[in-house]
Amino acid sequence: MRKIVAALAATMAALGMTSAHAEGLVRHALPEGHFPIAAAIEVPPGYSTVYLSGMGAAVADPKATPMTLAAYGNTETQTRSALAQIEKELTSLGLTFGDVVQMHVYLKPDPATGKLDFAGMMKAYTEKFGTAAQPNLPTRSAFGVATLANPGWLVEIEVTAVRKPK
Repeated sequence: MRKIVAALAATMAALGMTSAHAEGLVRHALPEGHFPIAAAIEVPPGYSTVYLSGMGAAVADPKATPMTLAAYGNTETQTRSALAQIEKELTSLGLTFGDVVQMHVYLKPDPATGKLDFAGMMKAYTEKFGTAAQPNLPTRSAFGVATLANPGWLVEIEVTAVRKPK
């Protein structure tokens, strides 16, 4: 097995790719290496998979009309809040953002501009992923959607995490 991993690492290095190994989990970096998501993640046998339902932002302004954009804030604020909700749920399960292997981000256009605020989402995302404190990057897809279940949400995020065997 070590020879296979070493051969894979050598091949990836020759292609300009890197990977991070954490107790058997292999995170393959994007060849460019500058965008904060993983190109692929290999989960070895024995890990359990934890799927978290999609989560949106908590109410940021309780004085605002319920279920409106004013109640939840802009894309950056909502992303930060949704990630806080996810972090709380992961913690309750004995997991961290470092255990997240896949993320789906659903973005609705901001009514003020009619466009997706991908930059706002990324600003909040990079506070939690790809940092010195939490360098583990998930694979991730971001989708532009027409609407979300809560009309005030601009963002909904779902994640998949893995738990290493005991």
